[in-house]
Amino acid sequence: MHKKPLVSRYVAIKRFLCSYITLKLSIYTKTIKRECPINQKFPLSKGRDKNRVFYITGLALQLAKYEKIPSMEIANAIASHLSANSAGVFSIQIVPPGWIHLKLAHPVLADWLQSLAESRWGAYPLQGGQRTKDKGETENNQCPMPDALFPVQYAHVRCCSLLRLGEQEGLITSDKAIPWLNNQQELCFHHPTELCLINELVKVVDELECSDSSALVKWEKVALALSQAFENFWRDCRIWGEIKANSPELAQARLGLVLATQSVLRRLLEEKLNIFALYEL
Repeated sequence: MHKKPLVSRYVAIKRFLCSYITLKLSIYTKTIKRECPINQKFPLSKGRDKNRVFYITGLALQLAKYEKIPSMEIANAIASHLSANSAGVFSIQIVPPGWIHLKLAHPVLADWLQSLAESRWGAYPLQGGQRTKDKGETENNQCPMPDALFPVQYAHVRCCSLLRLGEQEGLITSDKAIPWLNNQQELCFHHPTELCLINELVKVVDELECSDSSALVKWEKVALALSQAFENFWRDCRIWGEIKANSPELAQARLGLVLATQSVLRRLLEEKLNIFALYEL
């Protein structure tokens, strides 16, 4: 029986981790009968290494301000508890003076990518057909597209074109799960631009779902960075030809990345930039 995805309720990985860790630590603090002043604003940020998805929390440093215990000791206690109760979710590394690094397990990332690909944000019609504007969506409530944002629209259109071709050739359908993982339960992506695109998707969705104030986010810059990450991926990572013939599951997984990217690009265009996302130019 397929295990229920851990991230099915959470679109943003940051939100998932905050909720998950807060729950685990609240149980932990009850067990040891100590009040732990964990603020609602959980100290968690995404790491900058583009080859892996990991987060950094300064929770131990925060707690050390309230407890007469060294931050490294608190970090080790937190890590020990989380390691015993979070197998298969993330691996943990402690970095002086008390930072805790959480590296996402590949099956968790696969669940997240699948939920993103299935998200109604993008609502790409895999059963065919051309997109029309939603009810109430008119040209009057959309802004003209600035020339500087053309790469974002172009990347979205490219995604849609690739998805149409993938559907025509039977590589991707609405009822077929995407093979994100290999037999070793690791993501089948190894090329740097694949990993960079995944990291950019994680970063953008965190911004969309977890930003304290949308007014402080430069959405044009966010959208351009994602479109550039996609263009780099498409430049370096083939789907058809030899890849489709010899590694069909990799071709399907790469199309899954295209579908996830299209979903996020459309939300950026229409919700944050107020530009109608085209399927064709």
